[in-house]
Amino acid sequence: MGVQGCGKSTVGLALAQARGLRFLDGDDLHSVAARTKMASGHPLTDEDRLPWLTRIAETIADAALLGDPLVVACSALKRSYRDLLRAFVPTLVFAELYGSQELIAERLTHRNHEYMPPTLLDSQFAALEPLAADEAGLRFDLIHTPDELVDLIHKGLAH
Repeated sequence: MGVQGCGKSTVGLALAQARGLRFLDGDDLHSVAARTKMASGHPLTDEDRLPWLTRIAETIADAALLGDPLVVACSALKRSYRDLLRAFVPTLVFAELYGSQELIAERLTHRNHEYMPPTLLDSQFAALEPLAADEAGLRFDLIHTPDELVDLIHKGLAH
């Protein structure tokens, strides 16, 4: 979890491969309307995100029921979003990737996202509620390379 440009998809995919699990990029479950809204430079509201988060939660829950756990890249910026996901899958564990807004803004200059313009970064940081101490999950600083992050997450999940 984390804001755009923090490496969720890159690290999530590598983690899934390292653990022999399926990977899902939560962005793939956004509606056309949500993609269009973001592409026009407007951040999603909580109301906009609810159906998307529900689709992600149902997908994770269905996979868990089938004994087919997966790694999901999803911003899950607010605690209420994570609580919704955990309502479907109480054992869900989050790995938050975090770094300074300046670092992530610089990273965004090197990528071209289909519908998520860099101008939305401010709204993402405004909405961000980092993992709290009472939430199942771990926080990882972006000072590490993607490979190091995968290793740190893997080790953190083993404890």
